[in-house]
Amino acid sequence: MRISTKGRYGLTIMIELAKHYGEGPLPLRKIAEEKNLSEAYLEQLVSPLRIAGLVKSVRGAYGGYLLAIPPSKISAADVIRVLEGPIQPVEGIEDEEPPQQQLWLRIRDAVKQVLDTTTIEDLANYNDDVEYDGYMFYI
Repeated sequence: MRISTKGRYGLTIMIELAKHYGEGPLPLRKIAEEKNLSEAYLEQLVSPLRIAGLVKSVRGAYGGYLLAIPPSKISAADVIRVLEGPIQPVEGIEDEEPPQQQLWLRIRDAVKQVLDTTTIEDLANYNDDVEYDGYMFYI
């Protein structure tokens, strides 16, 4: 599964809005400047997020965008599904042999589980000081 810039930048928008949750609207211009991204592209991405009910827009001189619901209630999967569509590593798995079908389904389920259980709040509160408990393999 490949997440395009739509999904990646959409998550960036949502994380920045979560960091400012409760502080009022945040202009996309500010996110674009801080992250060195195209404001016009961010405008294109925020529209489907607004339609999906994840963000609200506020017009005016002090306007911008804010999360429509608490960041703890929005999963990374919510954002990815809105911007990228269904989560599936391979299209047309029904044409595959049973062993490959099972592999693709297991991969899909693992990715969905990670995205479904990771909230925007988790991502906004990410701390580089946390040690990753990765696997160690010995040969």
